[in-house]
Amino acid sequence: MIQGCCAANGGVRANPAQACYNARAMTLLQITYELQNPLADQQLRDLGLFANTYGLRSFRYDEARNQLSFEYDASRLRETQVEHVLAKAKIAIKSRVN
Repeated sequence: MIQGCCAANGGVRANPAQACYNARAMTLLQITYELQNPLADQQLRDLGLFANTYGLRSFRYDEARNQLSFEYDASRLRETQVEHVLAKAKIAIKSRVN
């Protein structure tokens, strides 16, 4: 299983000097897709770049099930934006699992 996450975890730190840019509450959603084909190395690299997208918390690729899951902040990203990035990375979705 391969996982990735972005550097910013969101929320507010106890020390105001370390306050994160995101002081509002997040609406975290997880979406899982069954893929048409296993991911190639370049597609995994592209996903790593997407992991820096504002609002994306993490992704997980389950090679055994050929499923790709994303946890994202729904107040910042929409499902259609996640799917758009997958299409740009030439990752074909077979179906949405959840």
